[in-house]
Amino acid sequence: MTIFVFVGALLLAMAMGIPIAFSLLASGVALMWHLDLFDAQILAQNLISGADSFPLLAVPFFMLAGEIMNVGGLSRRIVNFALALVGHVKGGLGYVTIMAGCLLSALSGSAVADAAALTALLLPMMVKAGHDKSRAGGLIAATGVIGPVIPPSIGLVIFGVAANVSISKLFLAAIVPGILIGAALWLTWAVLVRSEKIEPPPRKSAGEILTALRKALWALMLPVIILVGLRMGVFTPTEAAVVAAVYALFVSAVIYREITWRDLYGIFVAAAKTSAIVMFLIAAAMVSAWLITVADLPSKVVGLLQPFMDNKILLMAAIMVLVMLVGTAMDMTPTILILTPVLMPVITAAGIDPVYFGVMFIINNSIGLVTPPVGTVLNVVAGVGRMSMDDVTRGVVPFMAAEFAIMFLMVVFPWLVTGPAKWFHG
Repeated sequence: MTIFVFVGALLLAMAMGIPIAFSLLASGVALMWHLDLFDAQILAQNLISGADSFPLLAVPFFMLAGEIMNVGGLSRRIVNFALALVGHVKGGLGYVTIMAGCLLSALSGSAVADAAALTALLLPMMVKAGHDKSRAGGLIAATGVIGPVIPPSIGLVIFGVAANVSISKLFLAAIVPGILIGAALWLTWAVLVRSEKIEPPPRKSAGEILTALRKALWALMLPVIILVGLRMGVFTPTEAAVVAAVYALFVSAVIYREITWRDLYGIFVAAAKTSAIVMFLIAAAMVSAWLITVADLPSKVVGLLQPFMDNKILLMAAIMVLVMLVGTAMDMTPTILILTPVLMPVITAAGIDPVYFGVMFIINNSIGLVTPPVGTVLNVVAGVGRMSMDDVTRGVVPFMAAEFAIMFLMVVFPWLVTGPAKWFHG
């Protein structure tokens, strides 16, 4: 009955069109009434303490870094470098999209920001070259999914805080899975593009490639600084976010000189608005998380999953299917915040590595950004690219299938995540 009250109140509020943060608060209040624990002071305390977290400071700073990169020319130079490398091969613009997406993922950690930048920069070029617009939009949407996987990742930060798991370990463990997703997209595009009759542009000379590399070098240094700093213990993930924002601002304003004092106001306002939405969502979810613990919902979920507890692979597969279904109807951040306190006790009881689970959980939630009908990234690509949602959805299907295939491959072979993670941790 407790599960029914919580889930029923949440779904009812969402069906009424109430924003997800307020829907979470409504479901929390409903659960408090059901448990005869209603107290406005407890509600307020959990709401405030939910956002009062030092690791969560990484979220606004990574978002600020992403805004600066898009305005300050870092994203464009990375795309130009990828164009110089592989733009001349058949379907080269698709490979450019995947390469640029992986590189941008190592800068911003936001699927929405990466997808918007790639759509604005590459979709017109792909259409002009003769590629099918819906397929090109689908590839860009699927590539944006890599953003929350390859570190730095806002999703991993939120999961690390919610699950009390080391964010540094999550970052390092997600590198290889993110690259594997990029490789899956690369192979899928290679198969699809064979049927297209498109004349690729001429190969760039070695001098032109070196020029593009020189222009993009400052942007490419950022992920290196972040990953080396985390690996060597120079700074925490929160401090890494500050380093990313300051470095991006310095490069954009002093070296590339594409940001002026007048631009800064708009950049900071845009980052603040996005951060405020995410932080309020986190705060509201922490109220529900506290009530989930008080109501002992995790033990009830453990009971439901008891038949799978003796087989880790089967249990992970069942959880991944559950998260896939939730991802079709809910955005990434609320899914993380709602399911993490419910699933972590199950993972602990089954003896599954929480870092491995965290990476798999975020990958699944990231792919959920391109699963209709919600599909936040699909909406971004459709809006920026001036396409219909149906066209983008049709184009993303083969790439989404490839990403799910890689995810379940890592379920069957966990060492694809745990092996490289141990190597990176030393």
